[in-house]
Amino acid sequence: MTDSSTSSEAAPGVVRQSLLEAVAERVLLADGAMGTQLQQAGLEPGGCGEIWNVDNPDPVLAIQRAYVEAGSDCLLTNTFGACRIMLERHSFDDRVAEINGRGVAVAREAFGGRPGFVIGDIGPFGGLMEPYGDIAQDAVRDAFREQAAALVAAGADAVIIETQTSLEEITMGIAAAREAEAPCVIGSMAFDMNRNGKDVRTMMGVRVEQAAEVLQEAGADILAINCGTGIDMTWAARILQRYRSASDLPLMAQPNNGLPELVDMEVVYRQTPEGMLVGLDDVLEAGARIVGGCCGTTAAHIARFRTALDARAR
Repeated sequence: MTDSSTSSEAAPGVVRQSLLEAVAERVLLADGAMGTQLQQAGLEPGGCGEIWNVDNPDPVLAIQRAYVEAGSDCLLTNTFGACRIMLERHSFDDRVAEINGRGVAVAREAFGGRPGFVIGDIGPFGGLMEPYGDIAQDAVRDAFREQAAALVAAGADAVIIETQTSLEEITMGIAAAREAEAPCVIGSMAFDMNRNGKDVRTMMGVRVEQAAEVLQEAGADILAINCGTGIDMTWAARILQRYRSASDLPLMAQPNNGLPELVDMEVVYRQTPEGMLVGLDDVLEAGARIVGGCCGTTAAHIARFRTALDARAR
């Protein structure tokens, strides 16, 4: 695999469009799942998929190329668990810059010279901060700073702080991306449907409107949702509508591909591309400028989204 980290840059003398400029003009299509796709490629349960950026990049490249072939305009880097705190659990904490830098390079290579946006992915640090947990706030802040700096230095077009349930944690991530001078900062919360199916909150009890207000104040450029228990496209639209009531920032939605099932001790997502497509119009009407999928979403689902978006744009 060659390093083509500049393969999607504009020709000399041409100013390349930024992600924020692009979403102001048109709806962009993001990618689908990475974790579940890596598991299908042989990643063992609990393994560190992020180290594959360096030690086994071909499956990562193949997954991302499939999304590009399906029509994705944006690729999230394979760096969800690549902050120092997460990597320390696999004894890779001395390779933060290398893993994140290669994550950006692999995603850039996947575009194969086509225009496209590489979004540097920062996931949760995987624990609870003091005083509720045993991880010092300064340690989390430093870990996010280090990861954001590595992603931006490698040329990411944006940084997303995703699958977040705590306002304290996501605002640290946004601050880190801002400090690293990321061209665009996306804050993405994971909401869960409550037991009666009538409302959603994050695992830490954060309300939708509360999240929108805090993320905008913290400096996010785009408000997003991803993952979340019971959150399909229809629910994603409802959440985006509530975001819009509290903020005028661009919106992004990447819900899961339906609910997972445990089959022979393996997590399976059964929703078809057509089934996942239900509610896409509602998501777009709610103001989404970037759409894609999270856990269980495949290139086939993204290809169906591409067809629907192109038909809508005619």
